[in-house]
Amino acid sequence: MKHYLLIISLLIISCNNGLKKISKSDIGAVSKLQTKYVAKEEIELLEYFTDSTIIGRPNKNKIELSHFRSPDSGYVVIRFYAKSSENKWLLKQEFSFLKDEISGCFTELSDFNNDGYKDLTYKSAIAARGANDVRNLFIYDKIKDQLTYIKNSENYPNMLYNKELDCIDAFLVHGGCTTVFLKIELDSLKEFASVDLSDKINIQLLYKNGDRTYLVKDKKNNFKPYTRFKNFRPLEEFSKR
Repeated sequence: MKHYLLIISLLIISCNNGLKKISKSDIGAVSKLQTKYVAKEEIELLEYFTDSTIIGRPNKNKIELSHFRSPDSGYVVIRFYAKSSENKWLLKQEFSFLKDEISGCFTELSDFNNDGYKDLTYKSAIAARGANDVRNLFIYDKIKDQLTYIKNSENYPNMLYNKELDCIDAFLVHGGCTTVFLKIELDSLKEFASVDLSDKINIQLLYKNGDRTYLVKDKKNNFKPYTRFKNFRPLEEFSKR
C-alpha cells in the first residue's frame, strides 16, 4: 500500500526545471531499474528532449527522452509515439536504461541506414576520458512504424553513417585507434572490416561465419596518430562528411 501511495503522490510533483511533470509511467519505468525504496523528493528530472518534426515520419511520430537522477543512479526513459487517425498521440514503445547523472544525453536525430528517415542516438556513457562518444542507437523501422534498439551499439563509439560504403563506421580510441565498419542486421551491428592503427597497420576482414583474415598485416604506419579511415580497400583517410 505504501508503494501505491508513493506513486500517487509523485503524480502531482513537478520537476525542479519546470519542463515536465513526473508521471505515473515515469515512476514505473524508473522503478523497474530500482532495487531500493526512493522517496518522491529524491527523484529529479535532469533533462527532457522531445521532437515530432524530424524523427521517423515527420509530424506523425514523436519521441520523448527524459533523464532522471535518484540517490542510487541515473536513468533514461524513452517513449515513442505514433499519431492516430483521431490526430492523437498514441504511445507505441517505452525503453528504460541506466545512465550516469554526470554527463548529458546530447540527443541526436540522424539517418544511420540511408532510408530517408531520422533515427535516434543519445550519449549513454563516458569512456577514454571523453574520446569515445558511447551512444545507444535506435533505428526507425518504416514498415513496423517503430524504433529498433540496436543492442550492441554501445560497443562502437563515435558512430557515423558512411556514405561511401553505405554502412556505419565507428572509431575506437585506446592505446592506438581502430576504425570499424559495420552493417545493421536485425537489432545488432555486425562488423565486416576494421583498420587497427598503432605503430603498425593491420586491416582485417570479418566474414559471416565469424572467420577473420588479414588484408594488411603489420605494415609500417606512416599515418598520424589517431587517424580515422573512411575506407579500407583502398585505405582512405576520413574527412568530415
